[in-house]
Amino acid sequence: MSYLSVIIPTLNEATNIGACVTALRASDPSIQIIVADGGSRDQTVAQAIAAGATVVSAPRGRGPQCNAGAAAANGELLLFLHADTSLPSGAYALVRATFANPRVAIAKFRLSFDIRHPILDLVARMMWIDSRFSSYGDQGIVIRRDLFHALGGFPEWPLFEDVRLFELARARTRIHVLPAAVVTSARRFQANGALKQLLFDVMLWTAYVAGVSPFTIAARYERGKSGRGSEERQ
Repeated sequence: MSYLSVIIPTLNEATNIGACVTALRASDPSIQIIVADGGSRDQTVAQAIAAGATVVSAPRGRGPQCNAGAAAANGELLLFLHADTSLPSGAYALVRATFANPRVAIAKFRLSFDIRHPILDLVARMMWIDSRFSSYGDQGIVIRRDLFHALGGFPEWPLFEDVRLFELARARTRIHVLPAAVVTSARRFQANGALKQLLFDVMLWTAYVAGVSPFTIAARYERGKSGRGSEERQ
């Protein structure tokens, strides 16, 4: 059994997945890396395997994919990471030191983007605290395996599965914020305009808080991506 299993949900991430897995493996070859693929039509699976990851297939959607990855994991800790997000230097040591405290059951990293932009810099800094509004899977989710299973894993939702996991965990324990930032891609903001994309995301989040089904919201999200000409990625 490894100390840490990194689980990466993917859909058509051939551009990123090889470098992502390679970087994770270089930091600590003993870490288990699982790519949970949702039916990619490009070279995502082949590149993940070539880079040294274990690949599992799952129905499309971050919730089902992350759960499938967790089912194949053997780590005491599970780290859910997006394919376009990179960990900070010393991340594994930081995780190990933080979770050496038995009272720490779940944590997230701070957030930063791979470009500098006033709006994105502000958004990133807002994510340096824990709240219902400011904790997402983009930041990486580190959770003890036993807590993950006690919560029932991620809901089988296509969107906001990360927000819901944090909500369920927050009802039981504190969400710790690790004092280091992941770097995530700003590709959606670059493709669609930072302010426009932010307002679109806020609209989706508001619908979720208002009780709209995540499946209904996901349909709106897909229509929005189509209208903005985004690539098919999660």
